[in-house]
Amino acid sequence: MPLAGFDIAVIVFVVLVILVLFAGIKTIPQGFNYTVERFGRYTRTLHPGLNLIVPFIDRVGARMNMMEQVLDVPTQEVITRDNASVAADAVAFYQVLKAPQAAYQVNNLETALLNLTMTNIRSVMGSMDLDELLSNRDAINDRLLKVVDEAASPWGIKITRVEIKDINPPKDLVDSMARQMKAEREKRAEVLEAEGSRNAQILRAEGAKQAAILEAEGTKEAAFREAEARERLAQAEAKATQMVSEAIASGDVQAINYFVAQKYTEALASIATARNQKVVLMPMEASSLIGSLGGIGAIAKEVFGDAPNSDDGPPRRGRTVPSTGHRDDQP
Repeated sequence: MPLAGFDIAVIVFVVLVILVLFAGIKTIPQGFNYTVERFGRYTRTLHPGLNLIVPFIDRVGARMNMMEQVLDVPTQEVITRDNASVAADAVAFYQVLKAPQAAYQVNNLETALLNLTMTNIRSVMGSMDLDELLSNRDAINDRLLKVVDEAASPWGIKITRVEIKDINPPKDLVDSMARQMKAEREKRAEVLEAEGSRNAQILRAEGAKQAAILEAEGTKEAAFREAEARERLAQAEAKATQMVSEAIASGDVQAINYFVAQKYTEALASIATARNQKVVLMPMEASSLIGSLGGIGAIAKEVFGDAPNSDDGPPRRGRTVPSTGHRDDQP
């Protein structure tokens, strides 16, 4: 059955409505923002999800990535404040916060950010000495972040991080730095060695001082004890002499015999141990010593006389000592 004109018009109308709906419905993926332009002028921003626009009047302008992105900064030559040439590269992280400004305030956003970062790297690193440049990367990163973020703020961009990846001085400069570092380490080693030697000498001197003090104290203590011993020995000898004297005074012959025998044996010992005597010839028999003591006792009796004693018995006769030829006559 052929279609009438009205039916064809309805079908065309339905198709046009479907096309209009498809043209006016826009689905925005997560992490992106689209700008809407009406007759070439920005009107609003489409956010992630389902959005409607006026078909054939509004159109999608710029599609902006709102996620954090990485910008690789290539290697470039930098002249430091002390005229040293170094090669440096970096990496920057940025995020679009305002899609309209990023789309319409700057043309070719990535190129603009790249050139801005490179220029500020040369400015910041060129204002520092080489030693400061090599040892203060954190300070360089902070300064770069502050300067680049401030410059990119009108574009609706947030610079989250700027990191210097590598700094390469020339080879001859690296060799000079290595020699300087070696010299500094040798200097520190010599200083430490000198300090160690000085401390060792001080400790040895302190040890010798303490040893001398202890030795002096020991000598003093030994002398004190030796003097004390001599004093006690003298006291003992004085007491013994006093006792012998008292015994002699009371007529005790045995006491004087003991005293003379003791002195006699001490004299013999002194003669035997003298260094200047090589050969000693003397009568050493016990009978000679006894005979001598007997003679000395007889002399003492003659001097002091016999003490009256009923228990003494009859007077003893003298006896002959064969070995010496001496006689010991006692009444």
